Amino acid sequence: MRKTVIWSLWLSLLLIVLGIGFTFTAISRGWVGYVPPIEELENPNLKFATQVLSDDGKLLGTWSLSKENRLFVGYDQLPPALIEALVATEDVRFREHSGIDYKALGRAVVKRGILMQKSAGGGSTITQQLAKLLYSPTADNFVERLLQKPIEWVIAIKLERYYTKEEIITMYLNKFDFLNNAVGIKSAAKTYFSKEPKDLTIEEAATLVGMCKNPSLFNPRRFNERARERRNVVLSQMEKAGFITSAECATHQAKPLVLKVQLSTHKEGLSTYLREYLRTIMTAKEPKRSNYASWQKQKFYEDSVQWKNNPLYGWCNKNTKKDGSHYNLYTDGLKIYTSIDSRMQQYAEEAVYEHVAQFLQKRFFREKRGKNMAPYDDGLTPQQVDKILQQSVRQTERYRLMKNEGCSNEEIRKAFLTPTPMTVFSWEGSKDTIMTPMDSIKYYKHFLRAGFMAMEPTTGYVKAYVGGPNYHYFQYDMAMVGRRQVGSTIKPFLYSLAMENGYSPCDVAPNVQVTLYDEVGRPYTPRNSSHSRVGEYVTLKWGLANSNNWISAYLMARLNPYSLVRLIHSFGVLNQDIQPTVSLCLGPCEISVGEMVSAYTAFANNGIRTSPLFVTRIEDGEGNVIATFTPQVDEVISESTAHKMITMLRGVINEGTGSRVRRIYNITADMGGKTGTTNDNSDGWFIGFTPRLVAGVWVGGEDRNIHFNSMADGQGASMALPVWGIFMNKVYKNKALGYSQTEVFNLPAGFDPCGSKNSESSETPEEPNELDDAFLDR
Repeated sequence: MRKTVIWSLWLSLLLIVLGIGFTFTAISRGWVGYVPPIEELENPNLKFATQVLSDDGKLLGTWSLSKENRLFVGYDQLPPALIEALVATEDVRFREHSGIDYKALGRAVVKRGILMQKSAGGGSTITQQLAKLLYSPTADNFVERLLQKPIEWVIAIKLERYYTKEEIITMYLNKFDFLNNAVGIKSAAKTYFSKEPKDLTIEEAATLVGMCKNPSLFNPRRFNERARERRNVVLSQMEKAGFITSAECATHQAKPLVLKVQLSTHKEGLSTYLREYLRTIMTAKEPKRSNYASWQKQKFYEDSVQWKNNPLYGWCNKNTKKDGSHYNLYTDGLKIYTSIDSRMQQYAEEAVYEHVAQFLQKRFFREKRGKNMAPYDDGLTPQQVDKILQQSVRQTERYRLMKNEGCSNEEIRKAFLTPTPMTVFSWEGSKDTIMTPMDSIKYYKHFLRAGFMAMEPTTGYVKAYVGGPNYHYFQYDMAMVGRRQVGSTIKPFLYSLAMENGYSPCDVAPNVQVTLYDEVGRPYTPRNSSHSRVGEYVTLKWGLANSNNWISAYLMARLNPYSLVRLIHSFGVLNQDIQPTVSLCLGPCEISVGEMVSAYTAFANNGIRTSPLFVTRIEDGEGNVIATFTPQVDEVISESTAHKMITMLRGVINEGTGSRVRRIYNITADMGGKTGTTNDNSDGWFIGFTPRLVAGVWVGGEDRNIHFNSMADGQGASMALPVWGIFMNKVYKNKALGYSQTEVFNLPAGFDPCGSKNSESSETPEEPNELDDAFLDR
């Protein structure tokens, strides 16, 4: 009997050993469960976010899948304290085992499985945890849970076979999800401490390692004290492992857990509008007319031109990786090096805030307070305002969702009139309130919008880009996407056409009202807001400096509107809806800020227009340069005409509508520029250029009927020019940027813009106003 029991025990043990051996063999060969093939083990599918970097090396933001905002960091960029904290806490014999720590495993089996001790410690090594992160899905049933650990053991042993210990730690820290959209140690260091991993202190490294046990439980944003206690446990483990002394441990443990949270979201940070613009154009597909609505003829035209001529447009779908697949901005870990200078970008955003938010917006609120139609023009009827608002309702996500769900118009109307808790924008920060969705639409209409872009005229480098007041709440881009009527900023194109046709800045014209006739004989008589020098002969230079509509009409009567349209298009304007009418000389056409800024580069660049260059190069995840970009240039006017235009546009700044640049902002640089104001003060513009920088500003309401009633506030010199002045003063103050007010335009020695003609001295108006009357007679 005794022998039988012994033999039974030995047989049972043998069967167990054989069963275990068979199980591991079956797992290793893929008969049971999933073990990745060698190719996948050697090249794990880690999805890395694409980084968008400034020209001066600052991270502007990332593009990633919603749960894969992972930025790669190499082992040499990991601080020793971080590695020591991880090893001491998670796997103290990491350097000694080959994937499985049998001593820790045995301890866990005895203490947890037999003695039922909760504080027995885990048996999983760092390599096993990596195996789980990489390849182990969630177990759905008892059998899968039973096989989960053995599968992880097999994968861990294979990982140890193919990777060094340093590579395993690097993969683990790059793979782990630290929550709050911080996947990987680089994102985590930035999210919780606003640092690079290499700059983490010992206690900060211990905090992040402490999260590895359970990131939800030890989330320092939600549970600061609990996370601090866990951090101190990690520090104690580091002391126990001999990485720090008892004194050092006590010092670090006594410190509070101080976070400097910087959440990673594409709606926050610097250059948000540019990042979204780049993401949109880089992922664009080849335009096909069938994919555009009947009313999107202009959009199809623009996209087709961009696809053909702009290497960056549709880059992801024009280029392939080694395996033949197209690039993916969200998973391929690319580095997009932009031309943006982070300091100048900061200055641009500050300039928009300082003038639009802190000055203009307050005056606009004050003007509209108590007005029945606010923020709209009082000249509109309630029916007209309601029609505009109903159109805005149909553009909301709430309306689209309810429509897709089959809700009736009455149900939708009722929903938009029902008070709802919501978070809304204010210049002092987001605020929680209760209002109806319709009231929220009216509320947002009160906020002025802005667009700004600055670029170098020779290189095309775009140094700053602002598409609006706040991307999180106002996502329509008014720098490169949106177009508005340009008003008098179109006049330099008209004067360029005149110079190309033999005119000079010193030619004179009568300053009298002119009536023009279109092709079918309809009269058009523009008006002036200024009465300076009425009835006198004035130079063309004076006419442009003071934005005189009658002098523009005088030139238009002697030039061809069709020629002006062709010239405007040659300046890089893609809008095909520019009509060759006599009123074109006053700027009724719609052009984007980016197009205007690019067009004005021709004046600073000897007649050669430079297209905006947003990206200089792209690197793959291994640091290889896979694309470079150079500026696209076109000669649009002669060098002589460009020099004459500099002379006249200097006059705008020195003695005309742009004189606030000198008088108020005290900018002494050699420069030219042009203000612009459209009907009813709907749009305020200023484009200014120096020898090395061209910058343009637009300010206005969301709709054309939202505007200042007073021209004192609503003209381009009041709405847009101050943003330019504030920005340029900040740029000049930072000597490290390399821009100087002593730089001058490189005009030929002895250049005389008037030839043999005598120049007429100009009277300097006290404060010239301008008003473009393109539609006054319609």
